[in-house]
Amino acid sequence: MQATATVLVYSDDSNTREQVRLATGRRPAPDVPVVEFLECATPAAVQRELDRGGIDVVVLDGEAAPMGGMGLCRQLKDEVFRCPPVLLLIGRPQDAWLATWSRADAAVTLPVEPVEFAGALASLLRTKRLQQSA
Repeated sequence: MQATATVLVYSDDSNTREQVRLATGRRPAPDVPVVEFLECATPAAVQRELDRGGIDVVVLDGEAAPMGGMGLCRQLKDEVFRCPPVLLLIGRPQDAWLATWSRADAAVTLPVEPVEFAGALASLLRTKRLQQSA
């Protein structure tokens, strides 16, 4: 197992980014690597970091402004070669269909509920690990 996993978190709201960090802790589950966070407040910063590589999972705030995570997710899935798995934070459960439209790999509702979020993130990290070993 790799020593660390890099999780990019995009939100214009520092409180949302903090919720993600707190919900994850050092690692979201015992069988996945320790997580290092890379925080971005703008879509341009997200694109720059993905161009650099080394991102294992992307967490996007669907409620971010001026560009929400749903539109950004769809754009990334179209434009980034081997786009990392995306976990989308949605405002309400009824927005799950928009998460599907955006091609997110998983979605959880805001505010971040630690057990639900950690489970979803751990699942995406496991999937990423399996893809790398295949």
